[in-house]
Amino acid sequence: MFARWLLPLVCALTAEADFFHLDSISNVSTYYFNYFYCNIWEGECQPHQDDATQQGLAKDLQTKLHGQHLAQSVVLKAIQGFINNPESNKPLTLSFHGWTGTGKNFVARLIADNLYRDGVKSECVRLFIAPFHFPHARLLDTYKGQLREAIRDLVLRCPETLFIFDEAEKLHPGLIDAIKPYMDHYDNVDGVSYRRAIFIFLSVQICDKHVTALYHYSNIGGATINDVALDFWHSGQNREDIGMEDLEHRLRAETLETQGVKPEAGGFAQSELMSDHLIDFFVPFLPLEYRHVKLCARDAYAARGLEADEATLDEVAKAMLYVPKEERLFSAQGCKSIPQRINFFLP
Repeated sequence: MFARWLLPLVCALTAEADFFHLDSISNVSTYYFNYFYCNIWEGECQPHQDDATQQGLAKDLQTKLHGQHLAQSVVLKAIQGFINNPESNKPLTLSFHGWTGTGKNFVARLIADNLYRDGVKSECVRLFIAPFHFPHARLLDTYKGQLREAIRDLVLRCPETLFIFDEAEKLHPGLIDAIKPYMDHYDNVDGVSYRRAIFIFLSVQICDKHVTALYHYSNIGGATINDVALDFWHSGQNREDIGMEDLEHRLRAETLETQGVKPEAGGFAQSELMSDHLIDFFVPFLPLEYRHVKLCARDAYAARGLEADEATLDEVAKAMLYVPKEERLFSAQGCKSIPQRINFFLP
């Protein structure tokens, strides 16, 4: 009876809004309106936190993500540890680094798919794409207010929210600094606690084969990750033997060294988020080799209900560009264009 009475009222107040902006009532009242909306009608403002969910994420990372043993391990442990610790003293903040097409967006979506029934379409997940949502430097002050308001309103509605910032290296450092308090060690910010939120920053490194005889990476972290992978290959070691100790400290150090020195590294590297050590985990994504590209092609065919033979998978993999020029070891685009490229090989 109560629900039948309250539903028309809520709908009338929110008919043309993505979320509630009830400026005429208190934050407490807003919270309860949001609570009823999420938990009675949407039923999707809390992430799934049972063992099955964590096992599902572990399985997806193991079977769907190729060539990324470090990301598989670090992401799973970070998410599991955060979920299983309701008394965390800050939000979980992850920074994904690596070449384009190596799986950063894919992993972010796997996390969303396993934590929320509707995945990235969930009311509790918000994706920001730097050049799309914040394209003009002259509007920085406007963007700051909009971003703070969006994060605050969503956390009021769904305390355990997932925020994903794609192409984070293109964010203005002032924009990141504006939301830094939400990722810091505070009980609350203006009466709102952000300690159960997850922030993921995706930094893109693009291979430019024309810059040097080897390869060049724009933005922070790419050179370190790829240099380590190439060094292991040259020394005859398995890439699976690359450990976090080989990369994470170097990524952190490289990021700090660029502050105030290399503005081309991007706003993310220049932000106080880095200098104040608020990134919990730097997650490296290794460049993908020929064998990984074949696995991506196999998955792309399977997604269409098709099964490709080894010869066809080889044809797809051979059509990709590989660098450095001498070794031809790493796919320059990772697996990014594979789902489209297989169209050429369909009967």
